[in-house]
Amino acid sequence: MNDAIESAAREHWGHLVALLAGQFRRLDLAEECVQEAFTAAARHWPRDGVPTNPPAWLLTTARRRAIDVIRREGATARRLPDLVVDAELAKRAAADAEPSDGAAIPDERLRLMFTCCHPAMPAAGSAALVLRLVAGLTVGEIARLFLVSEPTMAARITRAKRKIAAAGIPFAVPALDDLPARRDTVLAVIYLVFTEGYSATAGPAAIRPELGDEAIRLARLLDRLLPGDDATVALLALMLLQHSRREARVGAAGEIVLLADQDRSRWHAAEIAEGVALLDRVGRDRATVTPTARRYELQARIAAAHATAPDAATTDWTAIAGRYEELEQITASPVVRLNRAVAVAEADGPLVAFELLDGLDAVLPGRHDVHVVRAELLARLGCRDEAAGELDRAIELAANEATRHLLEARRAGL
Repeated sequence: MNDAIESAAREHWGHLVALLAGQFRRLDLAEECVQEAFTAAARHWPRDGVPTNPPAWLLTTARRRAIDVIRREGATARRLPDLVVDAELAKRAAADAEPSDGAAIPDERLRLMFTCCHPAMPAAGSAALVLRLVAGLTVGEIARLFLVSEPTMAARITRAKRKIAAAGIPFAVPALDDLPARRDTVLAVIYLVFTEGYSATAGPAAIRPELGDEAIRLARLLDRLLPGDDATVALLALMLLQHSRREARVGAAGEIVLLADQDRSRWHAAEIAEGVALLDRVGRDRATVTPTARRYELQARIAAAHATAPDAATTDWTAIAGRYEELEQITASPVVRLNRAVAVAEADGPLVAFELLDGLDAVLPGRHDVHVVRAELLARLGCRDEAAGELDRAIELAANEATRHLLEARRAGL
């Protein structure tokens, strides 16, 4: 029963919050009532059985709760003059929750994203709020993505909600002329949603493909809203190329399968082909390519180098290392430097790569992957005791169960 509730939360949280926020124009109320709907599900489903249409049940419950709250506030006549809680509401809820081949679900979520990514909002607060409301990530998961403590992230999300309420920011997609001002933040948030799906920060599963699917849907919708936008196209290409490997990245028991060991016949060839074709659309006029577009383009070309290599042995690591070097020059990101070290180790050997790790512990505190890369390089250099110590530290820091199991296996192999 808990599995049914957790599955419904993963698949429908963002849609439910977006629908309620769109109807009631209050983000705090929407989130609170969706949370209470899941609490009610935990009470009723074990006794009554899982409903035939779980999202419709949750939406009806959340709407009723929202109406009760507004009635208690004495605002029913002003906010909901025509809304009656009856069988018709349940019918509409079921219709809203049914999958559609149109843009209803992405539109609702995109409206919520644009609300949160208003220019009046700090970018970091916008991103955190969208990850909580649209992607349904926990505060702890978001905190790990942003490399801050959980209390710090909780306070940031609360401030963002208050800012939206105080500023009277409307729940609506802005005019097309206003989209570019919010584009970079929206793209960054979409990629953060994808990143959590590509490599889950916590929990039992190594990946959360439903988040990858949603991020790609949102990017496709944004591509239609902003046709010809290089940054959007490049990000869409990047996500398609990375997402194409999802089924080969985990084994039958849910264990992580490293890139070199993946069965490439399980990669989605159509998605790879689409990603490569999208890259051909990027940068035709180099004079107009923005830093944001170039950043996503470089990452997409790295992903394409992996996705189009016939096997691990023929991967062009020299080209990949070069693209990471350019990406680091643009972003000054320590995470990019860490990835560059991995590529340089393949292209030029572990000793050269080891120098790139200097100082990363200070700027990436609490990141297990810094210790994983250092352990791999030490092992290649024959320093097995030191490598084992690094893996021990990585195991302590890893919050994802599948990642810990992989690291424990590598530790045992030493």
